[in-house]
Amino acid sequence: MRHRRRGRKLGRNPNHQRALLRSLACALILSERDAEGEDNKPKVKGRIITTLPKAKEVRPLIEKCVTIARRALVVQEAADALKTTAPRHSDQWRAWRASAQWREWNAAIAPAVAARRRTLRLLGNKQAVRILFEELAPRFANREGGYTRILRLAKPRLGDAGTRAILEFVGLRDRQRKRATRPTIEPDASPSPASTETSTAETVSTS
Repeated sequence: MRHRRRGRKLGRNPNHQRALLRSLACALILSERDAEGEDNKPKVKGRIITTLPKAKEVRPLIEKCVTIARRALVVQEAADALKTTAPRHSDQWRAWRASAQWREWNAAIAPAVAARRRTLRLLGNKQAVRILFEELAPRFANREGGYTRILRLAKPRLGDAGTRAILEFVGLRDRQRKRATRPTIEPDASPSPASTETSTAETVSTS
């Protein structure tokens, strides 16, 4: 029986499966970075191409990480309101550190720090976590799930003819539906057939 054994094995042992999903999730998030001047910059931002089963398997992991980062935005904003703008290790910063406001800030920032640690445990890449919280979370602040899409490619992979798919974030290359404009019927300037028949009848009667 396969009780509590959901998911695809992908021809790997459990440790290799987790490493593969982490690598794919980090690759998609890191494609959003500013890679100008780098040798391995992504061809298209926010998009990776992989096989269809791998894309379907890594999608829940990415959605979970984005949800954690999105929910931490409110906590981060509340903590930023209590944070001082004084330079670190200055007299004002030391006075703020010794005040009760620092304890309030420390209690307010704790859930945001826990969220970052949780995503770091899931992804295992600090740069990906930073991009996730600083760029992706504000973008999807008003979106309740559905942050990625899977588009199946027609051309299979060379070598084993595996079905390929595009995994990308939504919001950048969305299709814009255009409503068809309703045709306007202009009134005809020529006389109607009924009025023509009436005028003909009047002419015959007068004659």
